[in-house]
Formats: sequence, C-alpha cells, structure tokens
Amino acid sequence: MKPSLLLRIASILSLLFAAGHTSGGLSLWSPAGETEVLRAMGSFRFDAMGVSRTYLDFYLGFGYTISVYLFIQAVVLWQLATLAKSDALRIRPLIGSFLLASIASAALSWRFVFVVPVVCSSAVAVCLGLAFYAAGKHKGA
Repeated sequence: MKPSLLLRIASILSLLFAAGHTSGGLSLWSPAGETEVLRAMGSFRFDAMGVSRTYLDFYLGFGYTISVYLFIQAVVLWQLATLAKSDALRIRPLIGSFLLASIASAALSWRFVFVVPVVCSSAVAVCLGLAFYAAGKHKGA
C-alpha cells in the first residue's frame, strides 16, 4: 500500500478515536455508572494555583485535552498524507514519531484504561507502522 493511503486511514481512525473519546466525556461517563467516587470527585473543591477546582474538573479537563490532541493528530496525519505523495521518505521521521506515540498510548491504555482505546491506538499504530515501512520504499506515493 502507498504511504499516503495508510496515513489517510490512520487520520480517519484518529478522528474517530477523538470523537469517541469526546462523546464519552460529555455524559460524565463512568464504567460503573453514577458512583460515590464520581459524586465525591465533583463535590470536593480545592484551590489550585488561585482557582477553585474539583477532581472531576481535572478528570474532565485532562480527558478533553486528550481529545484535542487526538483531533490534531488526525489533522496532521492527513497533511502528512498529502506530503507523502511527493516526498514520502522525507516525512518518515514524523511518521515514526507518531508511531511511537501510538504504541505508548496503546501500552498505557492496556495498563490503566480498558480495551477500546487499546484497539484504537493499536489500529493507528499498525497503519503508521505500515506507512513508515512503505515510506522507506517509495519516494512518492
């Protein structure tokens, strides 16, 4: 397969991952449903660098931050696919960087989260690994 196509697939997978991640956070999703822990996270306020926050604020804020980075990853991978058409070898280091990040995300998700983000990160990593290999073989796509 051509690196440009593989990068486009990785971009679409990243976009779907971002959408799923964001929609999960919009409903204050918890695998156990409404729990005492979730209620406590939203009720305990403390000062953090001059502003009053709850643990739930931090939880949601970090989750939405991840969504932003997943969305930007999708955009950048789409742009790299365009560049791969004319000079795939030159963008290979960038593909490798995203590949390493996707592998790390899959490993962290395996250790700390659950299977859906593992599958999403792994699918992106597979596409990026194949694109990295293909970019080494082709000057253009």
